[in-house]
Amino acid sequence: MGFSQWLSLTFIFHAFLSLPISSEPSLGPEVLPQIPVNFLELAKRPEVFDWMVGIRRKIHENPELGFQEFETSKLIRAELDQMGIPYKYPVAETGVVGYIGTGSPPFVAIRADMDALAMQESVEWEHKSKVPGKMHACGHDAHVTMLLGAAKILQDHRHEIQGTVVLVFQPGEEGHGGAKKMLDDGVLENVDAIFGIHVSASHPIGAVASRPGPVLAGSGFFEAVISGKGGHAAIPQHTIDPILAASNVIVSLQHIVSREADPLDSQVVTVSKFQGGGAFNVIPDSVTIGGTFRAFSKESFIHLKQRIEEVITKQASVQRCNATVTFNDNDQPFFPVTVNNKDLHVHFQKVAGDILGTQNVLEMQPLMGSEDFSFFAEVIPGYFFFLGMKNETQGRFESGHSPYFRVNEDALPYGAALHASLATTYILEKQSKPNPPKGSSHDEL
Repeated sequence: MGFSQWLSLTFIFHAFLSLPISSEPSLGPEVLPQIPVNFLELAKRPEVFDWMVGIRRKIHENPELGFQEFETSKLIRAELDQMGIPYKYPVAETGVVGYIGTGSPPFVAIRADMDALAMQESVEWEHKSKVPGKMHACGHDAHVTMLLGAAKILQDHRHEIQGTVVLVFQPGEEGHGGAKKMLDDGVLENVDAIFGIHVSASHPIGAVASRPGPVLAGSGFFEAVISGKGGHAAIPQHTIDPILAASNVIVSLQHIVSREADPLDSQVVTVSKFQGGGAFNVIPDSVTIGGTFRAFSKESFIHLKQRIEEVITKQASVQRCNATVTFNDNDQPFFPVTVNNKDLHVHFQKVAGDILGTQNVLEMQPLMGSEDFSFFAEVIPGYFFFLGMKNETQGRFESGHSPYFRVNEDALPYGAALHASLATTYILEKQSKPNPPKGSSHDEL
């Protein structure tokens, strides 16, 4: 970056942040650390905080499942219209992609998922889900809110952004692979990096946690129909019992990980679906089982898939049954391993340390959960992190996918400020380093 360009850029941020301008042709150590601090102060202002709380509660009251987020998308577009932020819609059916800045490089994306889960909320409070059997039990309502909060902060200072921040409001994360559909629609064209955030009940409020490299497992789903011969339960010798066969299959599936996998190579096979029979005195003709499998490498994932099919079909045959096994279809693609780019990890640690203090930037162990953010991180440098919301004075916060899950709304300003800060400082650093490393080399899914 030339001196005149640097001087113009630094002058802009001087006006915004009330910071001294360095006389050297670089951004200087005093500029970047103050951006997140100022953004957090903005996000904590009562008018901004109350606005975010209101949005979060509206979304929570009206949860929508994957690719059905029509009202959520409508709310997002209304807020972007109010802020004067241009956007594309629809993207991947119900998704929205907004743009803040010059419309020119460098481009950096910040992402939030929008969909809810098919479960009944058990938390009794004023803003409980109004839709029976649907609930925001994974914090996506908070994720959308924090991205809108970041959008408000960034749009208020859009003239200081010498690049473009791409706001990715993504549908269908919960098993539907909405990120892949957004990729197919070209949302990351020209984008250099992308950041994603997830609230966490495991970490304290005001803290974040992540790690470089694999952070979340690759995942897939399987379903098997085990067919025998039904009949009266009192004369089992005239039947071929698929329930007995399915029971043996389930036990054998657990041996794949316990007896075949390297104990140092984390893998999971879980059967979470068992459907068969409807009467106490009738052996059914067939049983359906299903579940999920997880791994942290492509090789382990492929091996699990192969062995699951072999175990189900062969163990069923031992019990004189037939079995057909199916895996994810196009509506539920395999999720790759979520791999955090190492250069972005350094960037994240610095920005989060500036805003929260280095003692509140935690390094975590990989989790067996999965995220379709992994599709984004496969094609460009990506970084996914967890935002703490645990506060013992406010009672226990349950982990995601619990009917008792609730969000600590005090975390909203932190998420908004982190989104805005990571994007803004990335653009500044990108301009000061003309040839940053591209991509991340890994052989995971």
